[in-house]
Amino acid sequence: MGVDLSFIMVNWNTRELILEALGSIFHTVHDYEFEVVVVDNGSEDGSPEAIREVFPQAHSIFNEENLGFARATNQALAQAAGRYIFLLNSDAKLKEGAVQALVTFMDDNPDVGIAGGQLVNADGSRQNSIAPFPSLATELLNKRLLRTLFPKRYPGKERDYSIPIDVDSLVGACIIVRRQAIEEVGGFDEGYFFFMEETDWCFRMRDKAWRVCFVPQAQILHLQGASAAMAKTEAKIEFYRSRYRFFAKWRGRLMATILKFGLMLRLLGEVAANSLLFVNRRHRERWKTSCRLLRWHLRSCPSHEGLKGVKHVTTTDQKN
Repeated sequence: MGVDLSFIMVNWNTRELILEALGSIFHTVHDYEFEVVVVDNGSEDGSPEAIREVFPQAHSIFNEENLGFARATNQALAQAAGRYIFLLNSDAKLKEGAVQALVTFMDDNPDVGIAGGQLVNADGSRQNSIAPFPSLATELLNKRLLRTLFPKRYPGKERDYSIPIDVDSLVGACIIVRRQAIEEVGGFDEGYFFFMEETDWCFRMRDKAWRVCFVPQAQILHLQGASAAMAKTEAKIEFYRSRYRFFAKWRGRLMATILKFGLMLRLLGEVAANSLLFVNRRHRERWKTSCRLLRWHLRSCPSHEGLKGVKHVTTTDQKN
């Protein structure tokens, strides 16, 4: 019997979280033949040993260094045998019935390339699980305001969806992808180190006439940004870098230059605003972060800075 589902997970120093995420797969997935492929990106928190001990049935790939999310995922895609590929973040946990809802939807809609469910917080409140493709408006203006004023153009968590809908892109914490679509479009663009890989993937899928859909009946608990939270400023650098790559690739270099100039002006405003409240610890930390991000821009966005340069994380704080 063939494999129905291949679950792919990428880990970087989130030992306890990935064990819970893996447990949610084995506890909630029924009636399907599935495999799990875990790629560890050079973790130093005991993750590799724990994964081998607790889930020996998972196929594991252990990298000696952090190769980035896109490259690590492509390593797993090369080994995956399922007719559907599930990408599940280490900070996400499947709820009962989520996988069945997504698989049933994909089986019933053969023109859908990618689908995702509703990401929720621990208290059950909705997270943003869908997003329009990045534009100057989405990147320079207030996203919540755009979703409020133009809900059809900028859908988000403020609206309660009762049926599946077509969308531009999905937040990649938990997505199901059709193998045929991957074979046609290819895997992740490895030029993205961390952030926006799935946005680029959705753009390429839609460009090849594959639908991208949101299935609200499938719910996934998402703790948001586990790996990124452990190196917050470095993660922000990667997010800026990914934005600029997406714009240069799909909007043109002129639009990418305009975006960079606009975001630098915004950073300058944040530095000024937080300096006025410097005595407050939270604003002082924001000031330091904004200063570092602005300095990174003024140094022409050097490639060696960001998560690529982070070799070890000691905090126990809890990524797409």
